[in-house]
Amino acid sequence: MHSSFLRRSSNLLKNLTGRTMASQASSSGPRRIAVAQMRSTNDKQHNLDQVKSIVEKAKSQNASVVFFPECCDYVGSSREETLKLSEPLTGETVGEYRKLAKDSNLWLSLGGVHEAIPDDASKIYNTHLLLDNQGHIVAKYSKLHMFNVITPEFKFRESEMVRSGGELVPPVDSPIGKIGLQICYDVRFSEASTLLRKQGAEVLTYPSAFAVSTGKAHWEVLLRARAIENQCFVIAAAQIGFHNKKRESYGHAMVVDPWGKILGEAGQQDLDVVIAELDF
Repeated sequence: MHSSFLRRSSNLLKNLTGRTMASQASSSGPRRIAVAQMRSTNDKQHNLDQVKSIVEKAKSQNASVVFFPECCDYVGSSREETLKLSEPLTGETVGEYRKLAKDSNLWLSLGGVHEAIPDDASKIYNTHLLLDNQGHIVAKYSKLHMFNVITPEFKFRESEMVRSGGELVPPVDSPIGKIGLQICYDVRFSEASTLLRKQGAEVLTYPSAFAVSTGKAHWEVLLRARAIENQCFVIAAAQIGFHNKKRESYGHAMVVDPWGKILGEAGQQDLDVVIAELDF
């Protein structure tokens, strides 16, 4: 974690005086969401077709916001391919998602797209976009904590091709309350979620492509911990299955309430949608 972020975290944490069990939502009542589970590959069109299918189901279930996982645009089979397939946020892929949000009249959380960096062809940003129902980008957060992990079953160094965004983004107003944007590995750093809560977040999001080995051990317990300690709803869209011969994701897209109760969890299929109501 960056030293500047730690200093900011420390200063804000000193001002914390406690947490309340009551939600700070501006209005009471349930808000319906859809949380996606999908299996992205290096085929952008195939991935977009999955996204469209999920949006169609979400709309039929009267959801107002649809949450998609990290790498919803694609998963490259190599570092070189991952960099080659990346686009700026003004590119065709994000343009398709923006059109989809407007056409469906739904808010979309794109939990991690590969954002090209104009001045650095060797790195990209892993960027979480929140689109409103008119297709406007209302928030953008680039992943702060890089997934550099070696286990007996798995080795991955995200920092070799992803540049850290370096800072948090304040919670964003939405039809389901104030959303705090995070991505995958960020879930392991409780300071970030505490800061977002202090800034008014009512919902914390952790769109992910969690490794199977770490997912089995830590996925559920981390999500429930973040919900309980911050008294927030936690939403975690997820990738599942083999993206290529070398990479597999854990799945188990999940919604957790502030008590730590699991409101919904996806099954084992590649394409699934969790429909849940957040009752403030």
